[in-house]
Amino acid sequence: MPLVEKIPGHPGDVGGLPINRALPTARRRLVGAWCFLDHAGPADLAPDGGMRVAPHPHTGLQTFSWMIEGEILHRDSLGSEQVLRPGQVNLMTAGRGIAHSEESLSARLQLAQLWIALPDAQRFCAPAFEHFATLPRLAAGGFALTLLAGEHGGARSPVPQHTPLLGLDLASAGAAETVLALRPGFEHGLMVLEGSVELSPAGEPAQRLEPGSLLYLAPGFDALALRAEAACRLLLLGGEPLTEQPLLWWNFVGRSGEEIHQFAADWNAGSGAFAGVEVQGFDGPRLLAPDASQLRLRTTE
Repeated sequence: MPLVEKIPGHPGDVGGLPINRALPTARRRLVGAWCFLDHAGPADLAPDGGMRVAPHPHTGLQTFSWMIEGEILHRDSLGSEQVLRPGQVNLMTAGRGIAHSEESLSARLQLAQLWIALPDAQRFCAPAFEHFATLPRLAAGGFALTLLAGEHGGARSPVPQHTPLLGLDLASAGAAETVLALRPGFEHGLMVLEGSVELSPAGEPAQRLEPGSLLYLAPGFDALALRAEAACRLLLLGGEPLTEQPLLWWNFVGRSGEEIHQFAADWNAGSGAFAGVEVQGFDGPRLLAPDASQLRLRTTE
C-alpha cells in the first residue's frame, strides 16, 4: 500500500443537507478508529426545508459532531436535548444501542460528522451523551488550530477516547504556512473543507489538496508541512491503526453479518437492545433499517 494516497470522496445528501463523504470508501475504510467522515455543507438551506434527520439507531460507535457554521438540535433516547453551535462538539456513545434525531435551527450549516469505532472491550457499553462547549485553541504560522481530540502542541482535548486518536481543525483567513509534528505510530487522514492547501509529508513530494478528497498517510511520518495561499479550512485526523476489524452497515458498527442483521431486526421491531428506545420531541416517524438479508457484509479490512 502507498505511504501517501489521495482518495476521492463521494457526494450525497443527509436529511436535506448536501455532504461529501470521505470515509468509508472502497479504498480506505479507517483512519485509526475513525470510521466515518462526512463534510456537510457549507449550504444555505431552503426557508421551508432545513435539515431533518428522523430518529435512527446506532451501535458499537461514537458519533462526533464538530460544528463550523449554524446550529443543530440534538435529541436522543437518553433524554438529552442539546443545541450544537459553532466551535462545539457533541459526542454520543452508542455502545449497545441508542437512537437520536438532528434538526437544523439556522438557515446556513457547515459541520463535520465523524464516527469512531469502539473497541471490543467497550462496544457494548452503556450509551452516553456529552457536550463540549470549549476546546483548546492554538496558533501556528497563520493557521488557527482547534484541538478536537487527543493531544497536540502541549494541549489536550477534553473529549474522552477509548483508543489513541487525534482530531485537529485548521483554518486560515489568508496565506499561512507551518510544519505540524505528527506521531509516527499514527496513520493520518487530511480533508480540505474550504479553499486549497499544499501538503508535504516529510520525505514525500508536495500535493495540492482541495475539497472532495482525503489524503491518507500511512504510519511512519513525524512531520507534515502545510502551505495555503488564501483562506482555507481543513481537518487532520489520526490514530493508532485499529487491530480489530469493524463491520459498518447503515448506522451500525458490529463484528459479523449476523450481528448487523440482529441490530436491524431489533431496531425495526423495537426489541432486544432497542426495546423501549425512543426519542421524545421529534415531530415525525422514526427511520426504519433497510432490509439487510441479501447483503454480503464485509469487515473494514
